[in-house]
Amino acid sequence: MKDSLQKIVSWIPPLLEGTRLTVFLTILSVSAGLVLAVFLALGKISKNKILNKICSFYIFFFRGTPLLLQLYFVWYGLPQISSRLTISDRFLAAFITFSINSSAYLAEVVRAAIVSIDKGQIEASRSLGLNYFQTMFTVIIPQAVARLLPPVSNEFILVLKDASLVSIIALKDITKVTQNIASSSASSLVFIPAMIIYLIITAFFTWTFKKLEKKALKNC
Repeated sequence: MKDSLQKIVSWIPPLLEGTRLTVFLTILSVSAGLVLAVFLALGKISKNKILNKICSFYIFFFRGTPLLLQLYFVWYGLPQISSRLTISDRFLAAFITFSINSSAYLAEVVRAAIVSIDKGQIEASRSLGLNYFQTMFTVIIPQAVARLLPPVSNEFILVLKDASLVSIIALKDITKVTQNIASSSASSLVFIPAMIIYLIITAFFTWTFKKLEKKALKNC
């Protein structure tokens, strides 16, 4: 028992390093995905047919194909199309893939939040001389924030757990570090602290988003 505890304690530092990468990748990817999602959502609800179809296809494609295959393609497939498309940094490849994938899911969330706002406010904004984008970014989207937080929270947690997929390109997240430790120590006990760490960070971010949601609702 004592030896097992000593092993687990010795595994904590590398696991925490993997945790740092997992959390950093998740925060960056969801943040970038959310920014891109706003423009995708606006494009999808736009009356411009070409823009509408481009954004709709983008959302359909990245929601309809597995994230794992997208990651494989960005890391292994792009270099075979052209050497100029090679992404040599594993973290950058993961960030691009997760951001693109997340933006497709969040675009539908943003679109639903925008269309839920009373259309009379759009008409009132137009009567005040605001153009389409000014109306959206100064009137509609700020009101939609409170409605966005719960589904964005769900997407964040999903990306946090899906980040384990980056282990296939040898990026040292929690899962990859856990696999390395299990292989080198010939012990499966390392999966216990790894799962506990996932539970802790998931609980922390769930709590954080609930606080933000309550604050946003009070400000409405």
